[in-house]
Amino acid sequence: MTSADPTLDLYLEHRGSLVNYANGIVRDRAGAEDVVQEAYLRFSAANGDVRPIANPVSYLYRIVRNLALDWVSRSSNAVSAGEPAALEEVAHEAPTAEDVLYYRDELRLLADALAELPQRTRIAFNMYRLEGHTLQQVADRLGVSVVRAHQLVKDAILHVARRLDDMDN
Repeated sequence: MTSADPTLDLYLEHRGSLVNYANGIVRDRAGAEDVVQEAYLRFSAANGDVRPIANPVSYLYRIVRNLALDWVSRSSNAVSAGEPAALEEVAHEAPTAEDVLYYRDELRLLADALAELPQRTRIAFNMYRLEGHTLQQVADRLGVSVVRAHQLVKDAILHVARRLDDMDN
Protein backbone atom coordinates (compact mmCIF):
# COMPACT_ATOMS: atom_id res chain seq x y z
CA MET A 1 0.00 0.00 0.00
CA THR A 2 1.29 3.42 -0.86
CA SER A 3 0.39 6.79 0.56
CA ALA A 4 0.68 10.29 -0.75
CA ASP A 5 3.88 10.64 1.29
CA PRO A 6 6.83 8.87 -0.39
CA THR A 7 8.96 9.54 2.72
CA LEU A 8 6.50 7.60 4.86
CA ASP A 9 6.32 4.80 2.28
CA LEU A 10 10.10 4.49 2.25
CA TYR A 11 10.25 4.49 6.04
CA LEU A 12 7.54 1.84 6.41
CA GLU A 13 9.17 -0.34 3.76
CA HIS A 14 12.49 -0.37 5.65
CA ARG A 15 11.28 0.04 9.24
CA GLY A 16 11.81 -3.58 10.32
CA SER A 17 15.35 -3.75 9.01
CA LEU A 18 16.11 -0.30 10.47
CA VAL A 19 14.99 -1.46 13.92
CA ASN A 20 17.12 -4.60 13.58
CA TYR A 21 20.09 -2.46 12.48
CA ALA A 22 19.66 -0.06 15.41
CA ASN A 23 19.16 -2.97 17.81
CA GLY A 24 22.52 -4.38 16.73
CA ILE A 25 24.13 -1.14 17.91
CA VAL A 26 22.15 -0.20 21.02
CA ARG A 27 21.44 -3.78 22.17
CA ASP A 28 18.02 -2.75 23.42
CA ARG A 29 14.90 -3.39 21.31
CA ALA A 30 12.88 -0.59 22.90
CA GLY A 31 15.80 1.79 22.49
CA ALA A 32 16.14 0.72 18.86
CA GLU A 33 12.44 1.47 18.29
CA ASP A 34 12.94 4.95 19.77
CA VAL A 35 16.03 5.54 17.64
CA VAL A 36 14.20 4.56 14.45
CA GLN A 37 11.18 6.73 15.33
CA GLU A 38 13.47 9.71 15.94
CA ALA A 39 15.32 8.93 12.71
CA TYR A 40 12.06 9.04 10.77
CA LEU A 41 11.14 12.42 12.24
CA ARG A 42 14.54 13.81 11.25
CA PHE A 43 14.39 12.13 7.85
CA SER A 44 10.95 13.51 7.05
CA ALA A 45 12.06 17.00 8.15
CA ALA A 46 15.22 16.79 6.01
CA ASN A 47 13.23 15.52 3.04
CA GLY A 48 11.40 18.85 2.93
CA ASP A 49 14.64 20.70 2.24
CA VAL A 50 15.21 22.44 -1.08
CA ARG A 51 17.83 20.02 -2.41
CA PRO A 52 16.73 16.44 -3.02
CA ILE A 53 18.38 13.55 -1.20
CA ALA A 54 20.39 11.51 -3.69
CA ASN A 55 20.05 8.14 -1.92
CA PRO A 56 17.26 8.38 0.66
CA VAL A 57 17.60 4.80 1.96
CA SER A 58 21.31 5.25 2.69
CA TYR A 59 20.57 8.61 4.26
CA LEU A 60 17.92 7.05 6.51
CA TYR A 61 20.33 4.30 7.59
CA ARG A 62 22.98 6.94 8.30
CA ILE A 63 20.56 8.86 10.54
CA VAL A 64 19.71 5.64 12.40
CA ARG A 65 23.40 4.79 12.79
CA ASN A 66 24.30 8.23 14.13
CA LEU A 67 21.36 8.29 16.55
CA ALA A 68 22.14 4.76 17.74
CA LEU A 69 25.79 5.64 18.33
CA ASP A 70 24.67 8.75 20.25
CA TRP A 71 22.37 6.52 22.31
CA VAL A 72 25.22 4.17 23.17
CA SER A 73 27.52 7.10 23.94
CA ARG A 74 24.98 8.69 26.28
CA SER A 75 24.42 5.37 28.01
CA SER A 76 28.13 4.69 28.52
CA ASN A 77 28.74 8.28 29.66
CA ALA A 78 26.01 7.94 32.26
CA VAL A 79 27.55 4.73 33.58
CA SER A 80 31.12 6.11 33.58
CA ALA A 81 29.96 9.28 35.34
CA GLY A 82 28.67 7.15 38.16
CA GLU A 83 25.04 7.51 37.20
CA PRO A 84 22.79 4.48 37.75
CA ALA A 85 22.83 2.06 34.84
CA ALA A 86 19.64 0.18 35.64
CA LEU A 87 16.08 1.43 35.90
CA GLU A 88 15.73 -0.29 39.26
CA GLU A 89 18.52 1.85 40.65
CA VAL A 90 16.89 5.02 39.39
CA ALA A 91 13.61 4.08 41.05
CA HIS A 92 15.30 4.07 44.47
CA GLU A 93 16.49 7.65 44.20
CA ALA A 94 14.15 10.06 45.93
CA PRO A 95 13.23 13.06 43.75
CA THR A 96 13.47 16.55 45.17
CA ALA A 97 10.31 18.55 45.80
CA GLU A 98 11.26 20.70 42.81
CA ASP A 99 11.51 17.62 40.59
CA VAL A 100 8.11 16.39 41.76
CA LEU A 101 6.46 19.71 40.92
CA TYR A 102 8.18 19.93 37.53
CA TYR A 103 7.23 16.40 36.52
CA ARG A 104 3.67 16.84 37.76
CA ASP A 105 3.37 19.91 35.55
CA GLU A 106 4.90 18.01 32.65
CA LEU A 107 2.56 15.06 33.20
CA ARG A 108 -0.46 17.38 33.42
CA LEU A 109 0.63 19.09 30.20
CA LEU A 110 1.07 15.70 28.53
CA ALA A 111 -2.40 14.60 29.63
CA ASP A 112 -3.87 17.90 28.42
CA ALA A 113 -2.09 17.57 25.06
CA LEU A 114 -3.38 14.02 24.62
CA ALA A 115 -6.90 15.13 25.58
CA GLU A 116 -6.79 17.72 22.78
CA LEU A 117 -6.24 15.03 20.16
CA PRO A 118 -9.05 13.42 18.21
CA GLN A 119 -10.15 10.13 19.73
CA ARG A 120 -8.65 7.91 16.99
CA THR A 121 -5.30 9.69 17.22
CA ARG A 122 -5.28 9.31 21.01
CA ILE A 123 -6.18 5.61 20.77
CA ALA A 124 -3.45 5.02 18.17
CA PHE A 125 -0.87 6.76 20.38
CA ASN A 126 -1.91 4.88 23.52
CA MET A 127 -1.91 1.51 21.79
CA TYR A 128 1.42 1.96 20.03
CA ARG A 129 3.56 4.00 22.43
CA LEU A 130 2.10 3.09 25.82
CA GLU A 131 0.67 -0.41 25.39
CA GLY A 132 3.30 -1.70 22.95
CA HIS A 133 0.98 -2.81 20.16
CA THR A 134 2.27 -3.02 16.61
CA LEU A 135 1.12 -0.60 13.93
CA GLN A 136 -0.74 -3.49 12.30
CA GLN A 137 -2.66 -4.11 15.54
CA VAL A 138 -3.45 -0.40 15.81
CA ALA A 139 -4.63 -0.34 12.20
CA ASP A 140 -6.82 -3.42 12.73
CA ARG A 141 -8.39 -1.96 15.89
CA LEU A 142 -9.14 1.38 14.22
CA GLY A 143 -10.10 -0.06 10.83
CA VAL A 144 -7.47 1.94 8.95
CA SER A 145 -4.36 1.14 6.93
CA VAL A 146 -0.98 0.68 8.59
CA VAL A 147 0.19 3.87 6.89
CA ARG A 148 -2.74 5.78 8.40
CA ALA A 149 -2.09 4.23 11.83
CA HIS A 150 1.52 5.40 11.62
CA GLN A 151 0.38 8.88 10.60
CA LEU A 152 -1.98 9.04 13.60
CA VAL A 153 0.84 8.05 15.97
CA LYS A 154 3.19 10.55 14.33
CA ASP A 155 0.59 13.33 14.61
CA ALA A 156 0.16 12.59 18.32
CA ILE A 157 3.90 12.54 18.99
CA LEU A 158 4.44 15.82 17.15
CA HIS A 159 1.52 17.47 18.96
CA VAL A 160 2.74 16.34 22.38
CA ALA A 161 6.32 17.36 21.56
CA ARG A 162 5.17 20.85 20.53
CA ARG A 163 3.19 21.25 23.75
CA LEU A 164 6.10 20.07 25.91
CA ASP A 165 8.42 22.36 23.99
CA ASP A 166 6.05 25.27 24.67
CA MET A 167 6.36 24.46 28.38
CA ASP A 168 10.15 24.83 28.22
CA ASN A 169 9.97 28.19 26.42
